[in-house]
Amino acid sequence: MSQSKHIHLIDTTLRDGSHAISHQYTAEQIATIAAGLDQAGVEFIEVSHGDGLAGSSINYGKSLISEKEMLQAASSVIKNATLTVLLIPGIGTQEDLEMAVENGARAVRVATHVTEADVAQQHIPMAKKMGLKVFGFLMLSHMVQPEKVVEQAKLFESYGADVIYVADSAGAMLPEDVKARVNAVVNAVGVPVGFHAHNNLTLATANSLAAIDAGATYIDGTCRGLGAGAGNCQIEALVGVLEKKACHTGVDFYKIMDVAEGLVEPIMHRPQVVRNAPFMLGYAGVYGSFLLHAYRAAEKFNLDPRDILVELGKRKMVGGQEDMIIDVAYQLAKKRGA
Repeated sequence: MSQSKHIHLIDTTLRDGSHAISHQYTAEQIATIAAGLDQAGVEFIEVSHGDGLAGSSINYGKSLISEKEMLQAASSVIKNATLTVLLIPGIGTQEDLEMAVENGARAVRVATHVTEADVAQQHIPMAKKMGLKVFGFLMLSHMVQPEKVVEQAKLFESYGADVIYVADSAGAMLPEDVKARVNAVVNAVGVPVGFHAHNNLTLATANSLAAIDAGATYIDGTCRGLGAGAGNCQIEALVGVLEKKACHTGVDFYKIMDVAEGLVEPIMHRPQVVRNAPFMLGYAGVYGSFLLHAYRAAEKFNLDPRDILVELGKRKMVGGQEDMIIDVAYQLAKKRGA
């Protein structure tokens, strides 16, 4: 890792962290946390439903407040950071993105499955016309070989993405997997590359460092690691580690620790630890937002959630198929009762 390398940090506590509290952020909590992150020097603050704009639904989980209220709460206190949103084509629409821009969003991460970058062909140019900084976000990048990730990254670049992300949405990668994919993309595109980690195999920080070694300059994290599954890379710890590596982030180490301990930890429903079922997300290679759905299905059908997650992994199910988890659990229960 080169000395004094600048790493751009995106805090997604108020988006990915939403999964871990069942999307129940209040406007006051969003404003307080966003202000703290901004004062700590975080460059990008991502705010939306855990599954992106318009994700609030019976299928994905209902938010306590509307995304308009979320964005207004954040934008009212952010002075320096770039307010960012997530948009998954097929969930969020042009109207949703226009609403986000009207309420302070200045960047968007357009997220697709790692083999489906082409579904963003209209969304990325649309976002660019709105004046947004656009990130192409390749979810579940562990599911294909580096060559396929490169192919899809090039599509994002051709559509006008400013940054391309390799996302380990299931927390399934080992450091060598991260290096192979990130380095391949870095060598193939002419725009910066980022990495989004989940901690299901307890490797989020190690994988983020591996991504930086491979050439990534944008890295995601959340306070206390709050996020889907076993959570994300713990941003306050990452800032400290990067300081030890002589990497520059622009984030005040003490202030980001204070935000994590004083503002985020008190509203957490439970400590973000790697319990058995979240670990199985990484082991099976399953999307992080499936976890709570798997817990509920397991309780309903008297199953071990680990068995459900393994079966979802075998079926290579991806984000957007949460409604099928009940069907999988029903089939497992029926098979065991046979």
